[in-house]
Amino acid sequence: MKLPVKDFEMNSENESASTPNYIEKDGVSQLQLTIALNDYDHLRDLVTGVVRPEGIVLTPLIFSVEEIFYRFTYHQEWEVSEMSFAKYVSLTAAGSAPMVAIPVFPSRVFRHSAIYLKEDSGVKSPQDLNGKTIGIPEWAQTAGVYVRGLLSEFYDVDLTSINWVQAGVNQPGRKEKVKLQLPEGINYSTREGASLNELLLSGEIDVAITARPPLSFMQAGSGVVRLFTDSRNEEKNFFRKTGIFPIMHVIAIRRDVYESNRWVAMNLYKAFDEAKQRSMERINDITASSIPLPWQSAFVEEVISEFGHEFWSYGIQKNRATLEAFCRYAYDQGVASRHLEPEDLFPPEVQASFKV
Repeated sequence: MKLPVKDFEMNSENESASTPNYIEKDGVSQLQLTIALNDYDHLRDLVTGVVRPEGIVLTPLIFSVEEIFYRFTYHQEWEVSEMSFAKYVSLTAAGSAPMVAIPVFPSRVFRHSAIYLKEDSGVKSPQDLNGKTIGIPEWAQTAGVYVRGLLSEFYDVDLTSINWVQAGVNQPGRKEKVKLQLPEGINYSTREGASLNELLLSGEIDVAITARPPLSFMQAGSGVVRLFTDSRNEEKNFFRKTGIFPIMHVIAIRRDVYESNRWVAMNLYKAFDEAKQRSMERINDITASSIPLPWQSAFVEEVISEFGHEFWSYGIQKNRATLEAFCRYAYDQGVASRHLEPEDLFPPEVQASFKV
Protein backbone atom coordinates (compact mmCIF):
# COMPACT_ATOMS: atom_id res chain seq x y z
CA MET A 1 0.00 0.00 0.00
CA LYS A 2 1.38 3.43 -0.89
CA LEU A 3 1.85 5.57 2.18
CA PRO A 4 1.46 9.36 1.92
CA VAL A 5 4.43 11.51 2.73
CA LYS A 6 2.72 12.96 5.80
CA ASP A 7 2.72 9.52 7.42
CA PHE A 8 6.47 9.91 7.80
CA GLU A 9 6.07 13.19 9.74
CA MET A 10 7.95 14.94 6.96
CA ASN A 11 7.20 18.34 5.50
CA SER A 12 4.88 17.20 2.73
CA GLU A 13 4.53 20.76 1.40
CA ASN A 14 8.32 21.03 1.26
CA GLU A 15 7.99 24.54 2.70
CA SER A 16 11.63 24.92 3.71
CA ALA A 17 12.98 23.71 0.37
CA SER A 18 14.15 26.43 -1.97
CA THR A 19 13.98 26.37 -5.74
CA PRO A 20 17.48 25.98 -7.24
CA ASN A 21 18.68 28.85 -9.37
CA TYR A 22 20.82 29.16 -12.46
CA ILE A 23 23.69 31.55 -11.99
CA GLU A 24 26.34 32.98 -14.28
CA LYS A 25 29.80 31.58 -13.52
CA ASP A 26 32.78 32.16 -15.80
CA GLY A 27 30.35 33.46 -18.39
CA VAL A 28 28.31 30.25 -18.38
CA SER A 29 24.87 29.63 -16.89
CA GLN A 30 25.10 26.88 -14.25
CA LEU A 31 22.70 25.27 -11.81
CA GLN A 32 23.36 26.22 -8.19
CA LEU A 33 22.73 23.41 -5.69
CA THR A 34 23.23 23.21 -1.94
CA ILE A 35 24.65 19.89 -0.72
CA ALA A 36 24.91 18.57 2.86
CA LEU A 37 27.63 16.07 3.71
CA ASN A 38 29.65 14.65 6.54
CA ASP A 39 33.39 15.32 6.46
CA TYR A 40 35.13 12.62 4.38
CA ASP A 41 38.47 12.59 2.60
CA HIS A 42 36.93 10.87 -0.42
CA LEU A 43 34.49 13.80 -0.82
CA ARG A 44 37.03 16.50 -0.01
CA ASP A 45 37.87 17.55 -3.55
CA LEU A 46 34.18 17.92 -4.38
CA VAL A 47 33.56 20.05 -1.28
CA THR A 48 36.56 22.31 -1.90
CA GLY A 49 35.75 22.76 -5.59
CA VAL A 50 38.83 20.97 -6.92
CA VAL A 51 36.36 18.64 -8.64
CA ARG A 52 33.30 20.34 -10.14
CA PRO A 53 30.28 18.54 -11.58
CA GLU A 54 29.62 19.70 -15.13
CA GLY A 55 26.97 22.45 -15.26
CA ILE A 56 26.61 22.67 -11.47
CA VAL A 57 27.88 25.01 -8.77
CA LEU A 58 27.76 23.36 -5.33
CA THR A 59 27.33 25.15 -2.02
CA PRO A 60 28.53 22.59 0.57
CA LEU A 61 27.20 22.31 4.14
CA ILE A 62 29.17 20.10 6.52
CA PHE A 63 27.18 18.65 9.44
CA SER A 64 27.07 15.49 11.52
CA VAL A 65 25.20 12.65 9.87
CA GLU A 66 22.47 12.74 12.53
CA GLU A 67 21.70 16.39 11.75
CA ILE A 68 21.85 15.83 8.00
CA PHE A 69 19.49 12.86 8.10
CA TYR A 70 17.00 14.58 10.39
CA ARG A 71 16.80 17.83 8.47
CA PHE A 72 16.74 16.27 5.01
CA THR A 73 14.35 13.42 5.80
CA TYR A 74 11.86 15.72 7.53
CA HIS A 75 12.25 18.97 5.62
CA GLN A 76 14.44 18.51 2.49
CA GLU A 77 16.16 21.79 3.33
CA TRP A 78 18.79 21.46 0.59
CA GLU A 79 18.85 20.05 -2.91
CA VAL A 80 21.42 17.25 -2.54
CA SER A 81 22.19 15.33 0.62
CA GLU A 82 23.93 12.42 2.17
CA MET A 83 21.17 10.14 3.46
CA SER A 84 20.61 7.02 5.51
CA PHE A 85 20.38 4.04 3.17
CA ALA A 86 17.67 2.42 5.28
CA LYS A 87 15.50 5.57 5.36
CA TYR A 88 15.82 5.90 1.60
CA VAL A 89 14.92 2.24 0.99
CA SER A 90 11.92 2.56 3.31
CA LEU A 91 10.56 5.66 1.60
CA THR A 92 11.21 4.25 -1.87
CA ALA A 93 9.41 1.00 -1.07
CA ALA A 94 6.43 2.99 0.20
CA GLY A 95 6.31 4.97 -3.04
CA SER A 96 6.56 8.30 -1.26
CA ALA A 97 10.24 9.23 -1.37
CA PRO A 98 10.64 12.98 -2.01
CA MET A 99 14.18 12.30 -3.16
CA VAL A 100 16.05 10.15 -5.71
CA ALA A 101 19.40 8.54 -4.85
CA ILE A 102 22.45 7.92 -6.98
CA PRO A 103 24.64 4.85 -6.27
CA VAL A 104 27.35 6.82 -4.48
CA PHE A 105 28.13 5.38 -1.05
CA PRO A 106 30.05 7.84 1.15
CA SER A 107 29.95 5.59 4.22
CA ARG A 108 30.49 1.83 4.34
CA VAL A 109 31.14 0.12 7.67
CA PHE A 110 31.13 -3.52 8.73
CA ARG A 111 28.83 -3.76 11.73
CA HIS A 112 29.82 -6.82 13.75
CA SER A 113 31.49 -4.22 15.96
CA ALA A 114 28.18 -2.41 16.62
CA ILE A 115 26.96 -4.78 19.37
CA TYR A 116 27.70 -3.54 22.91
CA LEU A 117 27.03 -5.16 26.29
CA LYS A 118 28.13 -5.30 29.91
CA GLU A 119 30.86 -7.85 30.59
CA ASP A 120 28.69 -9.41 33.30
CA SER A 121 25.57 -9.65 31.09
CA GLY A 122 25.97 -13.38 30.56
CA VAL A 123 25.99 -12.91 26.78
CA LYS A 124 29.08 -14.62 25.40
CA SER A 125 28.04 -15.53 21.86
CA PRO A 126 25.49 -14.35 19.29
CA GLN A 127 23.22 -17.28 20.12
CA ASP A 128 22.99 -15.95 23.70
CA LEU A 129 21.07 -12.93 22.34
CA ASN A 130 17.95 -15.08 21.94
CA GLY A 131 15.39 -14.02 24.53
CA LYS A 132 17.32 -10.92 25.64
CA THR A 133 16.34 -7.25 25.80
CA ILE A 134 18.20 -5.25 23.16
CA GLY A 135 18.29 -1.49 22.73
CA ILE A 136 18.37 0.25 19.35
CA PRO A 137 18.45 3.96 18.42
CA GLU A 138 15.97 3.33 15.59
CA TRP A 139 14.60 0.13 14.10
CA ALA A 140 15.27 1.73 10.70
CA GLN A 141 18.89 2.66 11.42
CA THR A 142 20.93 1.18 8.58
CA ALA A 143 23.55 -0.35 10.88
CA GLY A 144 20.86 -2.12 12.89
CA VAL A 145 19.21 -3.54 9.77
CA TYR A 146 22.51 -5.13 8.78
CA VAL A 147 23.21 -6.44 12.29
CA ARG A 148 19.77 -8.02 12.67
CA GLY A 149 20.06 -9.48 9.18
CA LEU A 150 23.42 -11.13 9.79
CA LEU A 151 22.41 -12.31 13.27
CA SER A 152 19.32 -13.97 11.82
CA GLU A 153 20.93 -15.45 8.70
CA PHE A 154 24.33 -16.48 10.01
CA TYR A 155 24.08 -16.87 13.79
CA ASP A 156 20.64 -18.47 14.33
CA VAL A 157 19.23 -15.56 16.31
CA ASP A 158 15.42 -15.47 16.39
CA LEU A 159 14.47 -11.79 16.15
CA THR A 160 10.98 -12.52 17.50
CA SER A 161 12.44 -13.90 20.75
CA ILE A 162 13.98 -10.52 21.61
CA ASN A 163 12.48 -7.59 23.46
CA TRP A 164 13.48 -4.56 21.34
CA VAL A 165 13.70 -1.17 23.05
CA GLN A 166 14.11 2.03 21.03
CA ALA A 167 15.79 5.10 22.56
CA GLY A 168 18.44 7.69 21.78
CA VAL A 169 22.00 6.43 22.09
CA ASN A 170 23.37 9.00 24.52
CA GLN A 171 20.45 11.44 24.71
CA PRO A 172 16.75 10.77 25.33
CA GLY A 173 14.08 11.69 22.83
CA ARG A 174 15.23 10.15 19.56
CA LYS A 175 12.39 8.99 17.31
CA GLU A 176 11.93 6.82 14.25
CA LYS A 177 12.03 8.87 11.05
CA VAL A 178 10.01 6.54 8.83
CA LYS A 179 6.83 4.58 9.31
CA LEU A 180 7.44 0.93 10.19
CA GLN A 181 5.47 -2.18 9.31
CA LEU A 182 6.97 -4.53 11.84
CA PRO A 183 6.70 -8.26 11.14
CA GLU A 184 4.35 -10.35 13.22
CA GLY A 185 5.95 -11.45 16.47
CA ILE A 186 8.38 -8.53 16.85
CA ASN A 187 8.21 -7.12 20.39
CA TYR A 188 9.08 -3.41 20.08
CA SER A 189 8.68 -0.53 22.54
CA THR A 190 9.98 3.03 22.90
CA ARG A 191 11.66 4.73 25.87
CA GLU A 192 11.55 8.45 25.07
CA GLY A 193 12.80 9.52 28.49
CA ALA A 194 15.93 7.38 28.55
CA SER A 195 19.08 6.70 26.55
CA LEU A 196 20.58 3.39 25.54
CA ASN A 197 23.69 4.30 27.48
CA GLU A 198 21.68 4.71 30.69
CA LEU A 199 19.61 1.57 30.08
CA LEU A 200 22.73 -0.48 29.41
CA LEU A 201 24.48 0.68 32.57
CA SER A 202 21.38 0.11 34.71
CA GLY A 203 20.83 -3.39 33.30
CA GLU A 204 17.40 -2.55 31.87
CA ILE A 205 18.70 -3.71 28.50
CA ASP A 206 21.19 -6.52 28.02
CA VAL A 207 22.68 -5.27 24.77
CA ALA A 208 22.77 -2.14 22.60
CA ILE A 209 23.06 -2.34 18.81
CA THR A 210 24.12 1.06 17.54
CA ALA A 211 26.34 2.68 14.91
CA ARG A 212 27.49 5.36 17.36
CA PRO A 213 29.00 3.74 20.50
CA PRO A 214 27.37 4.44 23.85
CA LEU A 215 29.42 6.89 25.91
CA SER A 216 30.14 4.26 28.53
CA PHE A 217 32.06 2.18 26.00
CA MET A 218 34.58 5.01 25.78
CA GLN A 219 34.95 5.29 29.56
CA ALA A 220 37.52 3.16 31.39
CA GLY A 221 36.06 0.90 34.05
CA SER A 222 32.48 1.00 32.76
CA GLY A 223 32.48 -2.71 31.96
CA VAL A 224 30.90 -2.08 28.55
CA VAL A 225 32.51 -4.11 25.77
CA ARG A 226 31.77 -5.40 22.28
CA LEU A 227 30.15 -8.80 21.77
CA PHE A 228 32.73 -9.69 19.12
CA THR A 229 36.08 -8.99 20.77
CA ASP A 230 37.83 -9.68 17.45
CA SER A 231 35.22 -8.03 15.26
CA ARG A 232 37.68 -7.31 12.47
CA ASN A 233 38.43 -10.98 11.90
CA GLU A 234 34.73 -11.81 12.14
CA GLU A 235 33.98 -9.16 9.52
CA LYS A 236 36.72 -10.42 7.21
CA ASN A 237 35.27 -13.92 7.33
CA PHE A 238 31.78 -12.51 6.71
CA PHE A 239 33.00 -10.66 3.60
CA ARG A 240 34.84 -13.71 2.27
CA LYS A 241 31.70 -15.79 2.68
CA THR A 242 29.14 -13.31 1.35
CA GLY A 243 30.84 -10.55 -0.64
CA ILE A 244 28.82 -8.06 1.43
CA PHE A 245 30.56 -4.77 2.30
CA PRO A 246 27.79 -2.90 4.13
CA ILE A 247 26.60 0.36 2.57
CA MET A 248 25.48 2.84 5.21
CA HIS A 249 24.69 6.02 3.27
CA VAL A 250 23.73 7.15 -0.22
CA ILE A 251 23.65 10.51 -1.97
CA ALA A 252 20.11 11.74 -2.63
CA ILE A 253 18.77 14.49 -4.87
CA ARG A 254 15.52 16.22 -4.01
CA ARG A 255 12.93 14.80 -6.38
CA ASP A 256 11.76 18.15 -7.77
CA VAL A 257 15.36 19.02 -8.67
CA TYR A 258 15.96 15.67 -10.35
CA GLU A 259 12.72 15.71 -12.32
CA SER A 260 13.43 19.22 -13.61
CA ASN A 261 17.07 18.47 -14.41
CA ARG A 262 17.51 14.75 -15.02
CA TRP A 263 21.07 15.28 -16.26
CA VAL A 264 22.06 16.22 -12.71
CA ALA A 265 22.10 12.57 -11.55
CA MET A 266 24.91 11.39 -13.84
CA ASN A 267 26.90 14.62 -13.63
CA LEU A 268 26.93 14.39 -9.83
CA TYR A 269 27.78 10.68 -9.98
CA LYS A 270 30.79 11.35 -12.19
CA ALA A 271 32.03 14.13 -9.91
CA PHE A 272 31.70 12.00 -6.77
CA ASP A 273 33.57 9.20 -8.48
CA GLU A 274 36.39 11.51 -9.56
CA ALA A 275 36.72 12.90 -6.02
CA LYS A 276 36.90 9.36 -4.66
CA GLN A 277 39.56 8.34 -7.18
CA ARG A 278 41.67 11.33 -6.17
CA SER A 279 41.36 10.26 -2.53
CA MET A 280 42.49 6.74 -3.43
CA GLU A 281 45.54 8.17 -5.16
CA ARG A 282 46.42 10.04 -1.96
CA ILE A 283 46.21 7.02 0.30
CA ASN A 284 48.26 4.96 -2.16
CA ASP A 285 51.03 7.56 -2.28
CA ILE A 286 53.71 6.51 0.22
CA THR A 287 55.75 9.70 -0.23
CA ALA A 288 53.90 11.23 2.70
CA SER A 289 51.12 10.08 5.02
CA SER A 290 47.71 11.42 3.97
CA ILE A 291 46.14 10.29 7.23
CA PRO A 292 47.69 10.68 10.72
CA LEU A 293 48.32 6.98 11.27
CA PRO A 294 51.50 4.88 11.12
CA TRP A 295 51.98 2.07 8.56
CA GLN A 296 49.46 3.63 6.18
CA SER A 297 50.89 1.99 3.06
CA ALA A 298 51.04 -1.43 4.73
CA PHE A 299 47.42 -1.17 5.75
CA VAL A 300 46.35 -0.09 2.27
CA GLU A 301 48.19 -3.10 0.82
CA GLU A 302 46.39 -5.37 3.30
CA VAL A 303 43.00 -3.97 2.33
CA ILE A 304 43.74 -4.36 -1.39
CA SER A 305 44.81 -7.96 -0.88
CA GLU A 306 41.50 -8.64 0.88
CA PHE A 307 39.09 -6.61 -1.27
CA GLY A 308 40.90 -5.91 -4.54
CA HIS A 309 41.90 -2.53 -5.93
CA GLU A 310 38.33 -1.26 -6.31
CA PHE A 311 37.45 -1.85 -2.68
CA TRP A 312 35.33 1.31 -2.41
CA SER A 313 33.25 1.09 -5.56
CA TYR A 314 30.18 3.03 -6.63
CA GLY A 315 27.44 1.86 -8.98
CA ILE A 316 25.05 -1.08 -8.91
CA GLN A 317 26.82 -4.03 -10.48
CA LYS A 318 29.96 -4.06 -8.35
CA ASN A 319 27.80 -3.75 -5.24
CA ARG A 320 25.00 -6.12 -6.19
CA ALA A 321 25.60 -8.62 -3.37
CA THR A 322 25.44 -5.88 -0.75
CA LEU A 323 22.43 -4.12 -2.28
CA GLU A 324 20.46 -7.34 -2.67
CA ALA A 325 21.21 -8.42 0.90
CA PHE A 326 20.12 -5.09 2.33
CA CYS A 327 16.90 -5.04 0.31
CA ARG A 328 16.14 -8.51 1.64
CA TYR A 329 16.92 -7.55 5.25
CA ALA A 330 14.86 -4.35 5.02
CA TYR A 331 11.80 -6.19 3.71
CA ASP A 332 12.07 -9.08 6.17
CA GLN A 333 12.35 -6.64 9.09
CA GLY A 334 9.46 -4.36 8.08
CA VAL A 335 11.67 -1.39 7.24
CA ALA A 336 10.57 -1.68 3.60
CA SER A 337 6.92 -2.39 2.80
CA ARG A 338 7.83 -4.36 -0.34
CA HIS A 339 10.86 -6.22 -1.60
CA LEU A 340 13.02 -4.07 -3.87
CA GLU A 341 15.67 -4.97 -6.39
CA PRO A 342 18.82 -2.81 -6.67
CA GLU A 343 17.56 -1.32 -9.95
CA ASP A 344 14.43 -0.07 -8.13
CA LEU A 345 16.59 2.21 -5.97
CA PHE A 346 18.30 4.38 -8.56
CA PRO A 347 17.21 6.36 -11.63
CA PRO A 348 17.89 4.99 -15.13
CA GLU A 349 20.41 7.72 -15.92
CA VAL A 350 22.98 6.19 -13.52
CA GLN A 351 22.33 2.52 -14.22
CA ALA A 352 24.45 2.43 -17.37
CA SER A 353 27.17 4.54 -18.92
CA PHE A 354 28.43 5.26 -22.40
CA LYS A 355 31.37 3.42 -23.91
CA VAL A 356 33.97 4.84 -26.26
